[in-house]
Amino acid sequence: MRRMRGFTLLELLVALSIFAAIGVMAYSGLANVMRQQAQTEAYSDRMKDLQLAYRIFQRDLEQFVGRGIRNEFGDASPALAAGGNYTGVEFTRIGYPNPANFLRSNLQRVAYLLDDDQLLRRSWRVLDRSQDSLPDEQVLVEGVSEFVMRYLDEQNNWQERWPPAQGTVGEGSAQSQWPLAIEVQLSLEDLGVLKWLFRLPEPYQPSPPPPGEPGTAGEENT
Repeated sequence: MRRMRGFTLLELLVALSIFAAIGVMAYSGLANVMRQQAQTEAYSDRMKDLQLAYRIFQRDLEQFVGRGIRNEFGDASPALAAGGNYTGVEFTRIGYPNPANFLRSNLQRVAYLLDDDQLLRRSWRVLDRSQDSLPDEQVLVEGVSEFVMRYLDEQNNWQERWPPAQGTVGEGSAQSQWPLAIEVQLSLEDLGVLKWLFRLPEPYQPSPPPPGEPGTAGEENT
């Protein structure tokens, strides 16, 4: 009988060591690829949320309308109110969709403010509010440490509040209620400081409906 030959113990140990090293390198490379893929997906989702927030902000500001309201305490509030005792911005916009043709205004009051680390958009279903008029809330951006807005007046000066502290808003003065541009600054925990600049369109004043007709200009609050 011919003598059977096989691997020695040393050869088996060397082969197992080589396979173990190859496995470790392969797992390390795969882990890096998976980690990079997860980071890319997280960054993509983050940018998608920011782009959506930008479009919502832009849509609301482009439909700004010079219509003041009365708040839940019965006090008059200008068409655009920001700064001072109000931490955020609140304004009136046109284009409130009404697919069911309810007897209500096509104007809507919206607000943007920072709550903890979330940028919120609030909207009310009526213009002149009562104490039980609760807003609908939408979370636009998370991980926000600071939310700052500035307003460009007719003299090309940036104001920290609106209406400006040195002036008053007249009852029928659209220009005094309307900044030329608005700068939004978001301080994000992961991306740093992000600035958006919006140029506002020409002032629009809602016209009152004809006598005896509900109209669509937005003065009714049913």
